Amino acid sequence: MARFLTEPQFAHQNPAKIGVLLINLGTPEAPTAQAVRPYLRQFLSDPRVVEIPKAIWWCILNGIILTVRPKKSAEKYASIWTKEGSPLKVWTIKQAKLLKGQLGEAFPEQLVVDYAMRYGSPSIESQISKLKALNCNKIIIVPMYPQYAASTTASVNDEVYRVLQKTRFQPAIRTVAPYYDHPHYIAALAAQVRQHWQANGKGEHLLMSFHGVPRYTLEKGDPYHCHALKTGRLLAEALDLTPAQYTVAFQSRFGKAEWLKPYTSQVLQQLGQQQLSQLDVICPGFVADCLETLEEIAIEGQHDYLKAGGKSYQFIPCLNDHAKWISTLEELVRTELTGWLTNGKAEKRNIDELNQSLNRCKTINTTN
Repeated sequence: MARFLTEPQFAHQNPAKIGVLLINLGTPEAPTAQAVRPYLRQFLSDPRVVEIPKAIWWCILNGIILTVRPKKSAEKYASIWTKEGSPLKVWTIKQAKLLKGQLGEAFPEQLVVDYAMRYGSPSIESQISKLKALNCNKIIIVPMYPQYAASTTASVNDEVYRVLQKTRFQPAIRTVAPYYDHPHYIAALAAQVRQHWQANGKGEHLLMSFHGVPRYTLEKGDPYHCHALKTGRLLAEALDLTPAQYTVAFQSRFGKAEWLKPYTSQVLQQLGQQQLSQLDVICPGFVADCLETLEEIAIEGQHDYLKAGGKSYQFIPCLNDHAKWISTLEELVRTELTGWLTNGKAEKRNIDELNQSLNRCKTINTTN
């Protein structure tokens, strides 16, 4: 078996390009237990996601979780599945196309924009191979996680460099830094909230629900908690909210270990008991609607809130294809393009000169 992946055929006359790869979490291919099982196996086998000794976790994962959870998860996926497919994949594809459109106007023929999923398909490995085949010798990796966490951003980077370990000719790589406090990202979130308020009225309270992580990750130095709190504070300031008018909480708790608090489920119960006339809920840590936002927050969250005595419950969609969010992506990529972009005419001239030099060498060799 070859140690390195086969390289695509190289041609000097083809100008080098720059790849831009948006990478999100991933999704099963269908809302069925059969499709969910391999997705969960890949996801929960990642040591960045579950930091339990491998031998112990293998028994739990294969003996219990993959036996019970796929069916339950499939039912949840089925409740939010669309005609186009998984919402996460649908929105990620749209984001890549819109970003390609905006960047293409500024840098025609120099950039190739695509997307990949950390788990499921299209895989990071297949998409890097695809970009290399299109003559991309530089690639910008865009983790679609505004707040850094070892279980998300670091896992993406791990996989990118795992692929490079198998690559003979490695492209230059740049990774977009966490953008949890980027002014354009905050402005996009604020615009999304204001548009929702214009259409549905402003609620008495705004709940910002971020994906949770085990508390021990914070104690070991993961900055996710701090990033989430700063995003929440900056968004509240942009919306002119007082500390009493918003709450930052954490969802998706799994297992018996303590996770970051307060838990979204408990906050929803407390706010429901206050019988607010309207509660607005947004998930700033997700840039595309998915299972965790549409099923856990929009459906289950509303049920828990109303059951506790709350009145109107308004879920605010993720950024998805919002124009300000696509512009934010463009700004993040443009920053990383610094020093990489070349003048198209100059590059073509260099290639022509190289080909002329090669032809002269062939002529000399033939004469000799």
